Amino acid sequence: MRRTATKPRATASVDEVSLRLRAIAVTGAVGLAFLAVGGQLVRLAAVNSGVTLQSNISETVAHSFSRPDLVDRNGRLFATDVENPSLFADPGVIIDRDEVVEKLTQVLPGLNARELRRDLSDRSKRFVWIKRQIAPNLAQKVHDLGLPGVSFRTELKRAYPLSRLAGHVLGAVNVDNKGVSGMERYLDDSGSVEAVHGATLSERAPVRLSIDIGVQHSLTEELQDATKRYKAEAATGVVMDVTTGEVLASASLPEPDPRSGSAADTQQTDRITGGTYELGSIFKMLTVAESLDEGVSTLDTIYDVRQPMVEGRFTIKDLHPMGRPASVRDIFLHSSNVGAAMIALKSGGDKQKAFLTKLGLLDQGRTEAGPIAQPQVPKRWERIEQITIAYGHGVAVAPLQFAAAAAALVNGGELVKPTFLRGRSEAKKTRVISADTSRQINELMRLNVTDPAGTGKRAEVPGYRVGGKTGTAEMAGVGGYEKKSVISSFVAAFPMEKPQYVVMVMLFKPQATDETKNEITAGHNAAPTAGRIIARVAPLLGVMPEPVQAAATGVPGQAN
Repeated sequence: MRRTATKPRATASVDEVSLRLRAIAVTGAVGLAFLAVGGQLVRLAAVNSGVTLQSNISETVAHSFSRPDLVDRNGRLFATDVENPSLFADPGVIIDRDEVVEKLTQVLPGLNARELRRDLSDRSKRFVWIKRQIAPNLAQKVHDLGLPGVSFRTELKRAYPLSRLAGHVLGAVNVDNKGVSGMERYLDDSGSVEAVHGATLSERAPVRLSIDIGVQHSLTEELQDATKRYKAEAATGVVMDVTTGEVLASASLPEPDPRSGSAADTQQTDRITGGTYELGSIFKMLTVAESLDEGVSTLDTIYDVRQPMVEGRFTIKDLHPMGRPASVRDIFLHSSNVGAAMIALKSGGDKQKAFLTKLGLLDQGRTEAGPIAQPQVPKRWERIEQITIAYGHGVAVAPLQFAAAAAALVNGGELVKPTFLRGRSEAKKTRVISADTSRQINELMRLNVTDPAGTGKRAEVPGYRVGGKTGTAEMAGVGGYEKKSVISSFVAAFPMEKPQYVVMVMLFKPQATDETKNEITAGHNAAPTAGRIIARVAPLLGVMPEPVQAAATGVPGQAN
């Protein structure tokens, strides 16, 4: 037999060896390639150490901010973040641009068709915002359109479940959820917010405000009622703890809607902190306090107020002249302009200016919610300035600053700094008057409400021992002061045996009505408004009513 199998076996052996060699060669080449790439990366890293590498993406980076909740002093919710859809488009994927523009503008009427068409025309862009933070029901309508290249991204949006309540204090955020005013701006400035991409909710503890929702609601409702009752153009009010400076409520009508995201609506200025005003006769509290504290006068010191005071080309007179010499007590009770002017002149201009400076009324203040408007003070401080400032003209201050000064007069004589945060009041306090002077001011304020001759008698609330002072300031107009356009104010404190709270009310351009007996002075409108506010908020603040016995027996505007 012939042997024929030997040669094929040899051939198979040669093919296997060849394949193995090829595999080894390929593997080696790939390995060398990887080594070359790795070496090049190491070389680039060594050469370009310290150089920041940047990555360009076709999608717009949406910066948003995660914010902690804002709650009232009792933990009730004022503001929080919620997830909300935002609409965007990829122009490179859109099939029919005109169809997209037509359908979206029908569902979202606020869209600008021309701008949207222009944005979608650039197919080199892969990301274009159409509308940020749209309502869920509208988002569903857009989704139902089924438009290719149009989609949603979930972002954070600030929600205010109480709508406009405390709108000025809360402030607002912009479309990126960044604070632009009020306490929302404070959160950003204090480092309490975090930059995020998408809808990452904050894990920070809620920020507790000094505001009490119940007190805020009561104050706002009573101010709204007062604007209707007295046909006023606007109204403001503040409730403050006289010991800590914590603001329990602050309202300036009309109030803004924090959901609008606007911080620049001039028709909704926060008059409590953002405006300065000549406040009229409530300044007599300061005039009398300074005189008593300096020992220039006592409550029984007599001033002859029978005749108007003539100073150069000006004549100062009283709205309701007493027709007899009057004590400091009577001057306060009857709100005598002539008497206040005489008291101020006896003290002197230097002491008057120093006292107002000590109370913080001549320098700009600031709270967590932002700066307080700069006071307007006279360039010269001469005799006529002393006279007009004595009864509340010639110096214009923000209401919140005056409320803080009033708190110092009634709390025993220590100046407190206003705050919108609970438990953040400054421990250090500045004594501005003696405790005895404070006691005498409290006596006068209580008498002004209980005495039938007092200008504040309509502020009385049975059981709550209210005291206060009226002020009616003529508003400056073209060519001088307008006698029919006034700001009527009332500063109240309660309970007067040991005041815990100050309430300040201001009505802008109130009108004469049958209820006010055709009067526009503060005793007929601002004082009763303050009384109604106290009647509502005192129980909320834990002040219990007790039986009370009535106490025994052209110049700048001069109304009482």
